[in-house]
Amino acid sequence: MMTLSPERAYTQPLDQQDGSPLLHPPSPMYPGRNPGTVLAEGLRMSPPIVPEPRPGLELELDPKPCSGPGGGIAQAGAASFKHRPVMLEEVVDLFAAVPEGVLLDATVGAGGHARALLEASPDRQLIGFDRDSEAVAAATEALASFGTRAAVVKCRFDHLDEVLAELGAPPLSGVLFDLGVSSPQLDRPERGFSYRFSAPLDMRMDRTEGMTATELLNARTEEQLAQLFWLHGETRFARRIAAAIVAARPVTTTLALAELVSSAVPAAARRRGHPAKRVFQALRAAVNSELETLPVAVDAAIGQLAPGGRIVVISYHSGEDRAVKGRLTDAATGGCTCPPGFPCVCGAVPRVRLLNRGARKPSATELESNPRAQSARLRAAEALVTEERRPQ
Repeated sequence: MMTLSPERAYTQPLDQQDGSPLLHPPSPMYPGRNPGTVLAEGLRMSPPIVPEPRPGLELELDPKPCSGPGGGIAQAGAASFKHRPVMLEEVVDLFAAVPEGVLLDATVGAGGHARALLEASPDRQLIGFDRDSEAVAAATEALASFGTRAAVVKCRFDHLDEVLAELGAPPLSGVLFDLGVSSPQLDRPERGFSYRFSAPLDMRMDRTEGMTATELLNARTEEQLAQLFWLHGETRFARRIAAAIVAARPVTTTLALAELVSSAVPAAARRRGHPAKRVFQALRAAVNSELETLPVAVDAAIGQLAPGGRIVVISYHSGEDRAVKGRLTDAATGGCTCPPGFPCVCGAVPRVRLLNRGARKPSATELESNPRAQSARLRAAEALVTEERRPQ
C-alpha cells in the first residue's frame, strides 16, 4: 500500500469510509509554438519518481490528520470552505463517455465537481489536487463518504507527473481543471484576493510559501509593474496605474490598492466596472505563477490520458483561455508546422481531438442563479490512440 507523508496526502479515518486578443512582446510566457515543452524543462523541480509496476491505483492512503506546514489552517477552514461548482452538468456529461478508471481533479477546491463525478459512476476512482490547504481539508471532508475511491493531495498541478508516479496511478480516464479563484477565497478578507474588503495583500493560493502580493507590488519597478498588468491583466491604463502605485509606496492593503487604481484611470473607465478587477487578477496570476504553470500542467495532463480519456478545462479570463486553447490546439494538430489549409507533410501526429468548436459558456439558467460564472469558458479534448498510448 502506498503511503504519502501527511503534508502530501489527506484521507478519512477508516470508521468514516462507509458510504480582445493582444500583441505580446517576447517573454517566457510565449517562447514559440510549443511553449509547454520549454517551460516544463525550466520548472521541473526534481526528476520523476518511477514507481514499482502495479496493476492499478490503490487509493487507500495512510489515514493521518492534516499536519505540517499549513495543516492547522486546513483543518480550521474545512467546515466553511463552500464553493458552487461552475458548469457542473456540462462537466459530468463530458466525462460520462470516458472509460471507467481513475479521474484527476487537478483543482479540487471544495470537492463539488469531484463529488458529482464519483456519484455519476460507482466504478470510478478520483484523485484531487489543490495547493490551498483549506481547500484540501474541505475536499477531504466532502469526499469522505466515498472512502478509498477518493484521495486528496496537496500539491501544485504542474507537478502532476511526479505525484501520479508516486501514487502509482495508471493512465487516466479524465482530467479536470477548474481554474481561477474560488468563492471562499474571494469572500475571506484575510486571503487578500478581493477589493471589496480592507485586508493585507496576500493572494497566495498556498500561504505557506512564496512571495505575497504586497512584497511583489513594492519590489517591482514601475516598468515591471506596467508590463505585469499588461501581460497578465490586459489593463489599458497599465503605465498610469504602475506610476501611481510607485508614487504611493508602500502599498499594503487591498482597499489602498483599489483606490490607487481607481484614481489613476479616467472617469469614463470607472463607469464600465471597477478598474481594479484586472489589476487584482494580474497580481494574483503573478503571485501564484498561474500562466507559467498552466501550459506545463495541460501538456502533462494530456500525456497522462488513456485512449478515449478526456481533458476538460474551465478558465475565467482571456489569458488562461488563450493558454489552454494553445496547448489543446497544439495537441490536436500534433504541433504541425505546415501552412494552414495544406496537407500535413511534417510528420506531426495528433494526440487529441477537440470536442467542441471554440469555448463553451455557462447557460442562461446557470448565470441567473450564479452570476460569478459569467466569465467561465470551457474547452475539452479526447485522447487519441497513438504509439505511446497503444495498448500492450
